[in-house]
Amino acid sequence: MADYQAPLRDIRFVLNEVFDAPNFWASLPGVADNVDPDTADAILEEAGKITAGTLAPINREGDEQGCQWNDGEVTTPEGFREAYKTMAEGGWVGLGGNPEFGGMGMPKTLVAQFEEMMQGANMSFGLAPMLTAGACVALDAHGSQELKETYLPKMYDGSWTGAMDLTEPHAGTDLGIIRTKAEPRDDGSYSITGTKIFITWGEHDMTDNIIHFVLAKLPDAPKGPKGISMFLVPKYDVNEDGSLGERNHFSCGSLEKKMGIKASATCVMNFDGAKGYLVGEPNKGLMAMFTMMNYERLGVGVQGLGAAEASLQNARDYAMERTQSRAPTGPQEKDKAADPIIVHPDVRRMLLTMKGYVEGGRAFSTYVAQWLDVAKFAEDEERRKQGDAMVALLTPVAKAFLTDRGLDACVIGQQIFGGHGFIREWGQEQLVRDTRITQIYEGTNGIQAMDLMGRKVVANQGKYFELFAKDVAAFIEENSDNDALRPYLGQLAAALERLDDVTETVIKQAGENPNEVGAAAVDYLDLFGLTALGYMWAMMVKAAAPKAQDDTSGFYTGKLKTARFYFDRLLPKTVSLAEGIRSGSGAMMAHSAEEF
Repeated sequence: MADYQAPLRDIRFVLNEVFDAPNFWASLPGVADNVDPDTADAILEEAGKITAGTLAPINREGDEQGCQWNDGEVTTPEGFREAYKTMAEGGWVGLGGNPEFGGMGMPKTLVAQFEEMMQGANMSFGLAPMLTAGACVALDAHGSQELKETYLPKMYDGSWTGAMDLTEPHAGTDLGIIRTKAEPRDDGSYSITGTKIFITWGEHDMTDNIIHFVLAKLPDAPKGPKGISMFLVPKYDVNEDGSLGERNHFSCGSLEKKMGIKASATCVMNFDGAKGYLVGEPNKGLMAMFTMMNYERLGVGVQGLGAAEASLQNARDYAMERTQSRAPTGPQEKDKAADPIIVHPDVRRMLLTMKGYVEGGRAFSTYVAQWLDVAKFAEDEERRKQGDAMVALLTPVAKAFLTDRGLDACVIGQQIFGGHGFIREWGQEQLVRDTRITQIYEGTNGIQAMDLMGRKVVANQGKYFELFAKDVAAFIEENSDNDALRPYLGQLAAALERLDDVTETVIKQAGENPNEVGAAAVDYLDLFGLTALGYMWAMMVKAAAPKAQDDTSGFYTGKLKTARFYFDRLLPKTVSLAEGIRSGSGAMMAHSAEEF
């Protein structure tokens, strides 16, 4: 089994050479004072060390031990408590947090790189700081000043963790039918009663307090999603002097037995008159929770990317060492009985498919993170609005496309290992098991696709999509005289035109038949994702081509050759996807239930 190593060379290429992050950060008033190139590089270097040196070594043992439940208390695998303490001491939990309350205020474009390393090294562990950071985002955006002053500093410094409590046994995607109740108390707090399931890191022994963000309904709440409120419910109440008070009235009823991420605690949480505090306005909790969920959705996409990178590292090393048969063109290593399997075209197809999606996905996650920074920090209001619209459009693509391709990459890596990929020793089977959940939680990928197609495209008649299309078209126009890019721009333009045509088609069809949105959604998201990665690869060609001629490391020449593979073998998948979408919903909806 290969040891995970942070892909720092490629991360630096994407940040500095493709997106020119230092100048981008310097243009944002809220960022410029917090980060400069030297600071960013030092953060990346230390992130690489802590993820490879502290988190990766406890990944496999954590999977084998799992979390243990005993009468409501949860014990984490060996090394997890110590690792979280190390993370906290290094300031990693509050890396992107609000400096007013002790966060470091780093831009998302930088934070996303650390998140990828953390998730690639140890996904089960990485969920705890990821959820805490997301909870902090929601509290910072919607909480009262008192709540923020009480809870954010301790969450940023890693003393306390956060959890989000949405799902109930009967209510998953349809949160409007939740039954958890919130009764007002005389002191201004609320009494929370109900059961939540699938609560990641809802109970554990890594920190002294766990801050739950719980969706519940007030007694006079309207029916449906408009009647949901959000409450902050701490495991231990906090005294006025900041010390921990009484244990709150809720507990972990059990841990789920899962396919993967076994080292993270997935809890059933029972609230029995627990003391909670309203976050935001009454009956506006879904809006507050989506602030957190949208942050987490990009984070889950980055989980898929991190797992894909780990799979690529494992499979690449194995393909270079494993000897089987001879190359089709004749023996390559004549002093050995067989050649390394990397000589075989089909193994190269698999490796390059992984490489195309991983490196393209890294650029895409950074592209989305850049728009998040624009939405949060840009000085111009119109620019911030553009950022908000682009984030709304791109978030479901980042979550679903990166996790779909993440699982693909883990399965492909397993295939390269052959039988060794199916057994425990090499670590690939854990990657497959762990990564599968990323397509399900934080909104299944089918839901993400319908969000993209229905809410972000059809509902506004393609206005958000036009922003993305104009961005790609402007790049094509600006680089039309670039000799290195000329072989790629025509294919990118054709893919964009295909996506634009399909967008118009579905908008028109949806006006006549509501089934068209759901029928087109998943294929549309894949078509969008493939086109977006084509744009990313064109940007990377622009950055790499001038340096490839004198490249002795193979980095830039390898980048150009991977781009060629992406445009030749992966981007053409948009053709079949577009044809399928244009066929409409007829064949899909023709069966009666009995005919299934």
